[in-house]
Amino acid sequence: MYSKILVPVDLAHTDQMWKALNIAIDLAQKYNAALCYITITNSAPSSAAGNPKELEQKLDTFAREQGKSHGIDTESIMVLTADTSVELERRILDAIESTGADLVIMDSHVPGIGDRLRFIRSNSANVVKNSSVSVFVVR
Repeated sequence: MYSKILVPVDLAHTDQMWKALNIAIDLAQKYNAALCYITITNSAPSSAAGNPKELEQKLDTFAREQGKSHGIDTESIMVLTADTSVELERRILDAIESTGADLVIMDSHVPGIGDRLRFIRSNSANVVKNSSVSVFVVR
C-alpha cells in the first residue's frame, strides 16, 4: 500500500514524538516501506545541534539507528531554509515530491490558547490541505 513514508522530525523533541515515530515504524514494517526522516532547519544553533552540519550528522545517525533497531530501510534529509516558521510546510511539500513519498506521518502540537486566538498556525493542517498524498497527523 505504501512504499515510502516521509516523517518530519525535530531531534530536540523526539521524546515527545514517540507516538508518531512508533506509528511510522509500525506502518513501514507492515507495508515493507522505507522511512525518510526529514528535518527543516535554519542556520541558527539549537538545542539539537550547534550548526546545520552537526544536525545533519545527528539526523543521519538517528535514521540509521531506527533502521537497524526496527529492521526497516531508512534515509534522512536535512533541508536548510532561511525561515522555518514561514517555509516549513512548503519544504515538506517539496520533499514529498522529490522523494516520491506516498504517505506523510507527522506529529501535531496539543492545541492551546494560541491556536484559539489564531496566534499559532498549524503546520500539519497546511500540509494536509496542500499535499498530493495522504497525511497522518498524530496527536
